[in-house]
Amino acid sequence: MSRSGLVDLNAGELAQDFVKFSLDAGVLRFGEFQTKAGRLSPYFFNAGLFDDGAKLGRLAQFYARRLQQAQASGELQFDMLFGPAYKGIVLAAAVAVELARLGINVPYAYNRKEAKDHGEGGTLVGAPVRGRVLIIDDVISAGTSVRESIAMIEAAGGTPSAVVIALDRQEKATDQGRDAPWSAVQFVQQKLGLPVTAIATLSDLLQVLQSTDSPALAAHTERVRSYRERYGV
Repeated sequence: MSRSGLVDLNAGELAQDFVKFSLDAGVLRFGEFQTKAGRLSPYFFNAGLFDDGAKLGRLAQFYARRLQQAQASGELQFDMLFGPAYKGIVLAAAVAVELARLGINVPYAYNRKEAKDHGEGGTLVGAPVRGRVLIIDDVISAGTSVRESIAMIEAAGGTPSAVVIALDRQEKATDQGRDAPWSAVQFVQQKLGLPVTAIATLSDLLQVLQSTDSPALAAHTERVRSYRERYGV
């Protein structure tokens, strides 16, 4: 068993544990939040609030365990990690450390927002980008970061192999201001041709809310369910 006990959990159990952890950490919150699409969402996931060593280490354990499961099931394979600036930088570094602790030592790289014109120069930092490259991020909102990452990886000689994220909102994307028939994750999978693996989804959040013993949490169930019925895919 690992230090966290996560090694004994299947994907569904891992997902629900991750939702509970995100709630306890204050990263997953309820209220009224405006999304980039202009919708009023009853919940908000802010990975930037994994903001101390303990929370970041625990987050890395969830990513690493999900990646172990995905490799074992054949969902994805990878030779290195790539973290798109900015949140992906921290995630790639933390997950690389946790994977190494589990006996999976892989290199990682990330990009700068602006090219450096001195020292080593360029926009990419870290290990040489080669082989099957796994893009790691917190969420996929519009697929923009993934498209940019694909271009950088291919330009450096690597092969984008998959994407891993913390939470899949399972929500319709927008296309020219209108609801699209696909989610941002589905866009990446179908249009960009990359498999996407998430630690947890909106479905997992709803399962936690429906099964909780906490009246305060259960009170959010109907609003989240209604939001998914309106905007979900």
